Amino acid sequence: MDPILMAIVALLVGGAGAYTYQNVIQPRLSKGKPTKEKEGKEEPDNARELLIEAKDQALKIKREAEEEASKVRSEVLQLEARLAAKEENFDKKLSEIDEKETSFKNKEADLEKTRSELAAKLEKVASITREEAKKLIIDATESKLKDEVSRRIREAEEKIKKEADEKAKNILVDAMRAGATDYVPEYTTSIVRLPDEDMKGRIIGREGRNIKAFEMATGVDVDLDDTPGTIRLSCFDGERREVAKIALERLMVDGRIQPTRIEEVVERVKKDFEKIRREEGEKLCNLAGVHNLPTELVDTLGRFKWRYSYGQSLFLHTLEETKIAVALAKTVGADANIVRMGCLFHDIGKVFTGEQEGSHVDLGVDYLKKFNINPKVVNAVAEHHEDKPFSSVESIIVYIADAISGSRPGARHEEVQDYIKRVTELENVASSFKGVDKSFAIAAGREVRVIVYPEQIDDAELTILASNISQKIHDTLTYPGTVKVTVMRETRAESVAK
Repeated sequence: MDPILMAIVALLVGGAGAYTYQNVIQPRLSKGKPTKEKEGKEEPDNARELLIEAKDQALKIKREAEEEASKVRSEVLQLEARLAAKEENFDKKLSEIDEKETSFKNKEADLEKTRSELAAKLEKVASITREEAKKLIIDATESKLKDEVSRRIREAEEKIKKEADEKAKNILVDAMRAGATDYVPEYTTSIVRLPDEDMKGRIIGREGRNIKAFEMATGVDVDLDDTPGTIRLSCFDGERREVAKIALERLMVDGRIQPTRIEEVVERVKKDFEKIRREEGEKLCNLAGVHNLPTELVDTLGRFKWRYSYGQSLFLHTLEETKIAVALAKTVGADANIVRMGCLFHDIGKVFTGEQEGSHVDLGVDYLKKFNINPKVVNAVAEHHEDKPFSSVESIIVYIADAISGSRPGARHEEVQDYIKRVTELENVASSFKGVDKSFAIAAGREVRVIVYPEQIDDAELTILASNISQKIHDTLTYPGTVKVTVMRETRAESVAK
C-alpha cells in the first residue's frame, strides 16, 4: 500500500478510536457509579459490551477510511495521468518550437546570404558601394516626393489665383458700377451763344478795341469763327475761361460793351468768382462725404470745377474715383474714411502745376501738410502714382480707383499723333547729348530713361548730364506736369572659356 494512504488510514483509525472513547465509552462511564451490591456483577458485562461496540465502531470507521482512501487514491491516479499527458504534450510542443526556431534561423541565414550575394552583385554591376546605392535610392525618393509636392502646390496656387482673379473682377465691376458718372470731355474752349449776329459786331467794337480790351482783361483768346450765333473762348486755364464766359454773358445782357465797362464787369466777376469757387468746393466735399475742412482747402477744391486733364473734368473725376474707392474699401474691409479723403485730395496739386515748380504729387503733399491732414491720407496722395512704395491697403485702393476712373473708355482724350509726337520729342532731346547710347520715354511721357556709353561718361558726369537734359526739355518742349530724367551707366566685362 502507498505510504501516503497508510498514513491517511492510520490517522482515520486513530481519530475513530478517539471519537469512540470520547462520545461512547466516556459518557457511559460517567453515568453514576453502581452500588456496591451490583458493582461486582455488572462491571464485567458492561466492559465486554463496550469493547464489542468499540470494535464494531472501529471496524466501521476503518471500512469508511479504506473506502475514502481508495477514492482519494483513484483521484490521485487520475490526476497523475492527466499531469503526465500534459507534460508529454508540453514536451512535444517544446520540441516543435525548437524545430521551428531552428528552421527560422536557417531561413534567416539563407536570406542574409542571398541578400549579401545580391548586394555584392549589385555593387559589381553598378560599380558603386552599398552606401552609395542606398544614398541614390533615398535621393531618388526625395526627388520624386519634391516633384509631387511641388506639383500639388502649383495646382493649388493656380486654383487660388483663378478664384482670386474672378473675385477681384467681381469686386472691381461692382465698384465701377457704383462710381459710374456721365459727363462729356472738355478741352480748352468754351462756347458762348449770341442773341443775334449784330451782337458779334458790338463785341468786336470799332477797329477791334472791345475784343482787344476783353482779351487783355480776361487773358483768353476770342475766336470769331464762321459758326453763326456763337463765339469760341480759348484758354488752357479753365478758371480764366469761365470768368471770361460769365463776363461776356453779363456784358451782352447789359448791352454796354466798351473797354471801361468790360474791365469793370470782368473785375466784378472775378470777385464773385471766389464765392462761386467756394460753393463748388463745398458741393464737391458734400458729394464726396467729407465735411468740416478748412475754408482755404475748400476753396482750392472748388478750383477742380475748371481744371481738366486730357479733357476729363477734375471735379467729376475726383467724385467718380471717390465712389469707386469707397465701394472697394467697404468690400475688402479697409478704412473708408481714409480712402475717401485720399481720393478727394489725390490731384489737389494739379491746381498749382502752372504756378509752382514740381509734380502735382509733390505739390499736393506739401500743400496738405500745412493743414495737418492725417498722415495716412497724405501717404495715399503721395503714392497714388506709385512714386513711392505703397504703405497701406488704403493707398492701393486710391491708386486702383484713380486708374479705373482715368483709363476707362471715353474718360480722357488725347490724339494719338500728339502723344507719339510728344514722346518722340522727349527721346530726341535726350539722345541729342554726346555720350548717350539710348533713351526711352516711359510712364506716358512723365519719365525719360537715358542709357550712356560707360567709356564716354563717367559717374561724376551723370548728374551734370541729367541736369542738362531736364533743362533742355524745360526750355524746348511743352508737356503736362513734370518729366523725370533718369541717367544710367552700366559697365560689363565678358570672357569666353575655350
